[in-house]
Amino acid sequence: MKIARCTLLLLMLFLLLISCRRGESPSQGARKLNVVATLFPVYDFARIVGGDRVDVRLILPPGMEPHDFEPRPEEVMKLSKADLFIFTNRYMEPWAARILKGVDNRGLAVIDASAGVALIPAADEDEHEGHHETAEGHHHHEGMDPHIWLSIANAIRMVDTIREGLAQKDPAGSDYYRKNAEAYRLRLEELARNYREGLANCGNRTFLHGGHYAFGYLAKDYGLRYLSAYAISPNAEPTPGKLVTLVRQMKQYSLRYVFYEELLSPRVAETIARETGANLLKLHGIHNVTRQELNSGVSYLALMTENLKNLRTGMECK
Repeated sequence: MKIARCTLLLLMLFLLLISCRRGESPSQGARKLNVVATLFPVYDFARIVGGDRVDVRLILPPGMEPHDFEPRPEEVMKLSKADLFIFTNRYMEPWAARILKGVDNRGLAVIDASAGVALIPAADEDEHEGHHETAEGHHHHEGMDPHIWLSIANAIRMVDTIREGLAQKDPAGSDYYRKNAEAYRLRLEELARNYREGLANCGNRTFLHGGHYAFGYLAKDYGLRYLSAYAISPNAEPTPGKLVTLVRQMKQYSLRYVFYEELLSPRVAETIARETGANLLKLHGIHNVTRQELNSGVSYLALMTENLKNLRTGMECK
């Protein structure tokens, strides 16, 4: 009788152990999902949500400006062996649909991280004074702003979409992905709260960016006036007339700081600073990171936190 009870107890403990382990990260040596991501934000989101169950690779080479990037054959080859392909949106990566047509991989699942996100126009002169979209920029981005990840609310939606895609491809890891996504969502909500509070009481509600037009979503979220030197794509240099306008606006809005872009030459921002006596601050668009940043494990959260710090300085927030 005692033996039977012990056997039953051991069986119950065994079943409990199995149920507890279900949805955990894979055991050592188990095959991970092979995930290919286009830009750094979706790479970072997939890496955090997927955890130990995924191996995420970035198509965009570190340090490369992503606008008008066209993948090389060796980068496209990554998709032939991948389980999932994650891209930001069709306006940011118009090449994504083209390369998928040439990939011979019937098991490849595709995640459009912009699903459920409300996009805004690339140029809205009423809201964003000083920004003049070029014809080339409209053609390339079809009039929509592709920088959706710079809204933290959008980032949360993107994380949920990536979680759903991972779970569909790997149902056994659904609970694992859900727990990771929920934990990360709390951190993103804290970041959004820090932005709301940190930008609530500023001496100025305007910031001028010597880079390309990337921060429309962020400006919209927090009721800021956003001025940029370049159009939605940084290919076309701002005209002398545009620079004169920006210098005038620096003085008009009493701006003491001008922001420069991480992957673009700061020459334009330096020119504006020189003409106005302003100081320079970096504002990271988080499209991509340098090799050093990637190797050091830099994250979306860390870069957005640094952006908030510099915005508070630039807009003289209390």
